Amino acid sequence: MRYFQDLPETNRAVPVSIAAYADPIIQPDDILSINVNTTDPTATLSINSRNGIYVNSSSSQSGSANPLTGYLVNKDGDVEVPVLGKIHLAGLTTVDARDVIRKQAVNYFNNPVVDVRFSNFKVTVIGEVNHPASYVLPNEQVSVLDAIGYAGDLTIYGRRTNVLLIRKTPDHKDFTVKLDLTKKDALNSPYFYLRQNDVIYVEPMPTKVLNNDNNFIKYLSLVATLFTAVVLGKRYL
Repeated sequence: MRYFQDLPETNRAVPVSIAAYADPIIQPDDILSINVNTTDPTATLSINSRNGIYVNSSSSQSGSANPLTGYLVNKDGDVEVPVLGKIHLAGLTTVDARDVIRKQAVNYFNNPVVDVRFSNFKVTVIGEVNHPASYVLPNEQVSVLDAIGYAGDLTIYGRRTNVLLIRKTPDHKDFTVKLDLTKKDALNSPYFYLRQNDVIYVEPMPTKVLNNDNNFIKYLSLVATLFTAVVLGKRYL
């Protein structure tokens, strides 16, 4: 049941290679929190009042959340911001998006400070985990281990050698990747860090499949009964 079984068992620091993190790219249908702050809070109230935070409920492990607000990136990759108008953000990181919005905001406000975050950075964890659900996270730098931690870790039946990542891409070249979390190489995988809308599926071990297969249990009981009948029949002949 151990993760990273090929790491040496020692109390000394062991150097490992961790995958490089790359900022996620804004895509159509993303929802962004856009804040423009100035010395006069009322000046940008029409912009900032649209924002909200979509956070998993602290009283539930089901992934339930508060209502989502923010700015939707439309199919053309644009957002419509009050006062600032239409701004194209698709294909940019949130850092780049701040610069683009600030260049627009200086035309209307003095020394604006702009902040852009994802409001719907969602990952879904299903299969043999303790709390399967979709989780909307406030942090963009989310690893496979983070997502599994949100889902309460794998159950004892989860196959750590075969964790499936399903990823949708903006150019519709969707793909799947299997990760072996019993090997330290998983830490250096280019898929160690997740992107918005990634799905993680943890496959059950064969023993769990057999235990849940009612037909298998039924047939096994039937075979056992027939075997017992044959043995007893031979004894009394």
